[in-house]
Amino acid sequence: MIMHIGLIGGIGPAATVVYYQRLCAAMATRGAPLELTIVQADIHELIANNLADRREEQAEVYSGLIDRLKAAGAGCAAITSLGGHFCFDETVARSSLPLVSAVEPLDAFFAGEGIATVGLLGTRVVMRTKLYGQLVKTKAVALEDEIEDLGQLYQEMAVAGVCDAARRARFLGAGQRLVDQGAEAVVLAGTDLNLAFDGQETPYRVIDALDVHVAVLADLASGSRSLDALG
Repeated sequence: MIMHIGLIGGIGPAATVVYYQRLCAAMATRGAPLELTIVQADIHELIANNLADRREEQAEVYSGLIDRLKAAGAGCAAITSLGGHFCFDETVARSSLPLVSAVEPLDAFFAGEGIATVGLLGTRVVMRTKLYGQLVKTKAVALEDEIEDLGQLYQEMAVAGVCDAARRARFLGAGQRLVDQGAEAVVLAGTDLNLAFDGQETPYRVIDALDVHVAVLADLASGSRSLDALG
């Protein structure tokens, strides 16, 4: 059965745009219509709550937005930010709709690709916690000495919605250093990193976590997968 998808957007604006673009493309490939509603969250509020680890407060914000998605007819909701998943469990406890994780499908995807070790780029919290400790089949590495600097660069890029040449060079170089540390692929574990990596040739494999999430959402939207099948 076709499902109406609800997205919590705005965190940041560029991430919302790329989710929309890639969902449209995925649905076109499946030959199915897309029923979609997007609500707007506040990126500055999210950043403040994330840095202060105010999980309950951000979950309450999400809860209100999810209620709006439900009222619009959505059958499930998704957060368009891996950094925004820091309060995922707290949000699930409040959510009036099933919440489709962007983190949970990654472990199975990496294992299915035969990747034992991945390098992470994203927010401070994502890198520091190695994707919230949710990877059990895959080892994750981060540039421990650069987490603060790279996290700040990511935050600035997400707020601005653009990536200049200097920031792009920093992220691309960080990817190479992750490979030098043993990563078999570099994971864009921050939705806005497409601004730095899209259209760039790299000597290492890049996996955009957004694409894995979009594939799950498109399967739900087209009716080829059910919420029960997500486990």
